[in-house]
Amino acid sequence: MTDPFRASGPKIIAVANQKGGVGKTTTTINLGAALCELGQKVLVVDLDPQGNASTGLGIEPEDRELTTYELLLDEASLDDVILKTSTDNLFLVPATVDLSSADIELIANEKRSFLLHDALRQPAMTAKNFDVILIDCPPSLNLLTVNAMVASHSVLVPLQSEFFALEGLSQLMLTIREVRQSANPSLRIEGVVLTMYDARNNLSQHVEADARANLGDLVFDTVIPRNVRVSEAPSYALPVLSYDSGSKGAKAYRDLAAELIRKNEKRAA
Repeated sequence: MTDPFRASGPKIIAVANQKGGVGKTTTTINLGAALCELGQKVLVVDLDPQGNASTGLGIEPEDRELTTYELLLDEASLDDVILKTSTDNLFLVPATVDLSSADIELIANEKRSFLLHDALRQPAMTAKNFDVILIDCPPSLNLLTVNAMVASHSVLVPLQSEFFALEGLSQLMLTIREVRQSANPSLRIEGVVLTMYDARNNLSQHVEADARANLGDLVFDTVIPRNVRVSEAPSYALPVLSYDSGSKGAKAYRDLAAELIRKNEKRAA
């Protein structure tokens, strides 16, 4: 398989939605694991003070001595903050609740919106040979999320298949536009992925129809089903691809990873 990512360094994708409970962290973890199965080397950056991506990838709180907080403040090197996970070629920069104070502490910093951008472009990063960096954003449009967007090439938006799902997108799109105008002109929307989809439910089908009518090709063909195995996997600190490789949820994330790569190959052609 040709590699659409490595030509210009790692592809950096912010996984963002200011609404909580939409499958953002679940998508970050499982898309990362699925990309690894396709031969990619992936780094997950946990930028959520709740640290759910860290927990979901098996990194206990007591093992998170140095985190994204220290990385942002330039108090720790990449070598110190990047941890291995139990999934081959999947690495993590963990987070703790310390990150919740970052907004206040960084507000006086002139480069406050570029701290993650600069941290992920240190010369030491080149030697890591990551193909993809996935940033798990907090469920808000705060300074941390802005840092993620400034640092990223694109934004992937998980969209829960429920009533009012599309209404929250307008504020997110406005934030993306503002970041484009002020700090990252090349930022684009990687796509919108429908999550927690129940094909038997008329509401899920209605949300999908609305999303595709309003957003067109931005919506991934792949939809992530509501699947008990996907919900159970984090409690075992595993991606669903490791927890139940044959489940519908695991298949969906494999399909999403393959579609993501195809889209990027097409753009690179």
